Amino acid sequence: MSSQVVTRFAPSPTGFLHIGGARTALFNWLYARGRDGKFLLRIEDTDRARSTAEAKQAILDGISWLGLDYDGEAISQFDREHRNAEEENALIKSGKDYKCIDTTEATAARKEEAKRSSDPNDLKFYRSKWRDSDPSEHPEKPFTIRIKAPDGSAFSFHDEVKGSVMWGEPLDDMVLLRADGTPVYMLAVVVDDYDMGVTHVIRGDDHLANMFRQNMIYNAMGWDLPTYAHIPLIHGPDGKKMSKRHGALGVDEYQKEGYPAAGMRNYLARLGWSHGDDEFFTDAQAQEWFDLDGIGKSPARFDFKKLANICKQHMAAAENAALLHELEAFLAATGRPAIPEQKRELFEKAMYCLKDRAKLFLELIETAEFILADRPIRPDEKANKSLDFASQSILSELTPLLQNVTWTREELETAAMAFAEARDLKFGKLAGPLRAALAGRSVTPSVFDMMLVLGKQESLARISDAASQGGDPD
Repeated sequence: MSSQVVTRFAPSPTGFLHIGGARTALFNWLYARGRDGKFLLRIEDTDRARSTAEAKQAILDGISWLGLDYDGEAISQFDREHRNAEEENALIKSGKDYKCIDTTEATAARKEEAKRSSDPNDLKFYRSKWRDSDPSEHPEKPFTIRIKAPDGSAFSFHDEVKGSVMWGEPLDDMVLLRADGTPVYMLAVVVDDYDMGVTHVIRGDDHLANMFRQNMIYNAMGWDLPTYAHIPLIHGPDGKKMSKRHGALGVDEYQKEGYPAAGMRNYLARLGWSHGDDEFFTDAQAQEWFDLDGIGKSPARFDFKKLANICKQHMAAAENAALLHELEAFLAATGRPAIPEQKRELFEKAMYCLKDRAKLFLELIETAEFILADRPIRPDEKANKSLDFASQSILSELTPLLQNVTWTREELETAAMAFAEARDLKFGKLAGPLRAALAGRSVTPSVFDMMLVLGKQESLARISDAASQGGDPD
């Protein structure tokens, strides 16, 4: 087996990318990237009846949004069916598999017979009567190919998360190739993992039972076993299996709700894995710290409040240009209007006073309404209440004063505070009309931040407009 770590994420394209699958992909990505290894993507699309191009694209889009770059091209399991047949023919020659001409009806009858048997083991595993016969005696009949399961009723394997895992009953002579020559899932997974050089299989613990059946194939092939790590599933806040009643299930829904990808990566990494008491960390730290022994043995509970808190921290820490780029992707994904080209520079300039307040991109775009708005600003109902006759008078007096101020935060704050003090006003009585004038809203960044972002000319024009066109003087 290769000395280089190779992990893989192998989703089935039968629906959206589930949040649990996204975490599995993340764990594989972190483990490989932290060890200069390879992270591969395989689309397990052998179920042609249920696999769709739309679902495959949703998986690729979800992986891309999360920022989980994979090495090489995404591999199609269906396109590799011939490889599975090649390996199966080798097993036939070695006597480790056999041709079985039992029909579906014959198999069902055999199972019914087992139910009536006095031997309890007959109920636990399937052995065909063709196991030790020569199928060439019946060349006219179609056949499946079954593996000769090992004798015994107890098997154990080591799992990096679960520890020693026992299987306490005999294993079936499992079908590997169907009568039409197509491979079953168990065979395809093993051959694909072997060919891809996968050294570590990190996946949900709903696949734990598959480990024993797949290891039968590894042993029959004479191949080294990969290292296994089966991750407990994600539960909702109530401790029950994650479902629609708990909120979004698909990764695409989290993107459309406006969560930043870095925050999702951080939160999903922390969901079932820990590094001491660290809650907030960068990708570089996660790749350095992540190890299989940090994965918990119990299901993790999804906590939307913690997710929001982590996302808020990542918003605040993000580079302005990168945050603007992701904001534009969010707008495109949700069908919202794009940021006008002439306002992109203002947006990036304003990020310092937008990102500290937001947990989601929707909140960020709403806070930035003062940038998107054009003159004349039309205050909403709540903001308009701040523009009564008295407020208009205050803004009229303030405008010429601000025209003579150097446009820095310190100078603006000094001038505004002195103006309020001279008229025996609390600053809030001045800030409300200024918010309405500059943004048309009552919830905005600091009035001084807005004036600095908009610049002297635009700020004074908006204040002047409000002074002459504000609320009803009566």
